[in-house]
Amino acid sequence: MKKRLALVLVGVMMMTIFAGCGDNPTDTSVDTSENTSENQNSDTSEDVLNLIVAQNQTSLENPYAYGIIEFKETVEALSDGQIQVTLHHGTLGESESELIEKLQMGAASMVVASPGFMTAIGVPEVDMLSLLYLFKSFDHWETAMDGEFGEAMKNIILEKTSNDFRVMGYWSAGVRDFYGKAPITKPEDAQGMTIRTQTSGVVKDFWVEVGAVPTSIAWGELYQALQQGVVDSAENDYTNMMLKEHHKTPNGKYFSETDHDYTTRLYLIDGNFYNSLSDQQKAWVDEAAEAATAKEREITYEMKDESKAKIIEDGAIVTEKSEIDIEAFKAIAIPIQDKFATDNNMTDLLEMVRAAE
Repeated sequence: MKKRLALVLVGVMMMTIFAGCGDNPTDTSVDTSENTSENQNSDTSEDVLNLIVAQNQTSLENPYAYGIIEFKETVEALSDGQIQVTLHHGTLGESESELIEKLQMGAASMVVASPGFMTAIGVPEVDMLSLLYLFKSFDHWETAMDGEFGEAMKNIILEKTSNDFRVMGYWSAGVRDFYGKAPITKPEDAQGMTIRTQTSGVVKDFWVEVGAVPTSIAWGELYQALQQGVVDSAENDYTNMMLKEHHKTPNGKYFSETDHDYTTRLYLIDGNFYNSLSDQQKAWVDEAAEAATAKEREITYEMKDESKAKIIEDGAIVTEKSEIDIEAFKAIAIPIQDKFATDNNMTDLLEMVRAAE
């Protein structure tokens, strides 16, 4: 599996799998520049376990940063210092594929990543998490991911990756909406527009059916592409587009609350490394991961409204969800959901999600 993943990552590294406020997530003990090659099992004493935890966003004003800081503070307190954590905010790589590679090399103990990379290594089931209009609200998403469906997905990932990836928590990257050079209220409004999307096939299928033209642009290059008119539109949540100031570009000014994707991110550990821990260490890590997941979600939800207010203050024009024909978009999305589930023998999992509403 690891040899196969290394080969896949050569290709994946050429793409971007992509992409808080409240009190500032200051943590003066966080070292984001050292120990980048330190193995996660290299203890400074025989009683101390050193963990390296990484996420790909460089700004501390994002939910991932709050989440991994919460993990560090919680696990160090629970273990009374028997577990020490070094955090990296973008310094082990701004591409999620880089973080996955570091996890597999043992240069990181835990990372935050979108699930899409797993489709290339034999876990097509994770593409279900990319189906648009699969979830109807954050409450629906939480019920599904924290319930029977989420548990089934964890087991599938563990089994099909031969224990290389263990999900320690389902994190959120908010709800993705459309933004571009003009607002949209119905599918016809997006006809002919180029749109920067995620790399998932089911996402591209949806936008093709809408009538838009999906294109791949690296997240770090999207501001320039919107500014120069290379692409007409994009889709992401309020917070990520606000932090990158996409709303200040001519082709990012109009934000339409299509609410098409309540996103899932994975807080991952190498399952083989996890199994090597003592029962007590596992208990500490499990509890800290649960606390980190709760904090990341809390900040994600808080920042949605704060980020919306910020882009409006900066001059962005928002078309509210109530003004959009959501049912027309869903009418395109649901047949794609059904086909995906049938083609991948996942109708039972799709029903789990729908029943969780």
